[in-house]
Amino acid sequence: MAVLGVDGWRGRWVGALLDGRRVTLLDLPDAGAVLSVPDVEVVAIDMPIGLSEGGVRACDVEARRRLARAGSSVFPAPLRQVLSATDYVDACRISVAASGKALSKQAWNLVPAIRSLDEALGDPPADHVVEVHPELTFRALDERVRDPKASARGLAQRMAALAPVMDLDLLDAPPLIPAADVLDACAAAWSAHRIATGVAESLGDGSTDSRGRPMRISF
Repeated sequence: MAVLGVDGWRGRWVGALLDGRRVTLLDLPDAGAVLSVPDVEVVAIDMPIGLSEGGVRACDVEARRRLARAGSSVFPAPLRQVLSATDYVDACRISVAASGKALSKQAWNLVPAIRSLDEALGDPPADHVVEVHPELTFRALDERVRDPKASARGLAQRMAALAPVMDLDLLDAPPLIPAADVLDACAAAWSAHRIATGVAESLGDGSTDSRGRPMRISF
């Protein structure tokens, strides 16, 4: 049973194709390429999928609570209306009008990737494409993963957490992709396996957005 974990990287996507313990690392140019990887049972993506139109998603609130000090890694997902914004100022105007709150710069930087994924998913929603968050996954793998992923200790913690569940060699990574993004994609792949086997946990209140997409984070 093959599954795919995906993390965004500089307008592209890093994929970790997991089949048993074997990992194949992929450099995917766009969301369409992500969804076109053949013979994959579940695609787990570190990117918001279900988008609110008027408030904070319950899954984001719960994810920040679960991660405690590391909760800052969970950016509040932009409102669906923000996908039509032309620039950051326009996005903040739309967000304030709909929710009373401006959009963070970090969330705005994700909008192009969120928009491209939303367009590629189309209608009706694809049940096998699921939103995940790597930090929740790493905590589920090993509670000792605590240091920032950009640090040497954080990198070592994440590699040690993945070692029992997959065979990963960073020498197989496509050129230029940072190690942290590869490890996030691998964590997403492990979550995809858990989803496929029915043992994953999901955060959220069970609601869906106006396009029928679940507003949830699984791991």
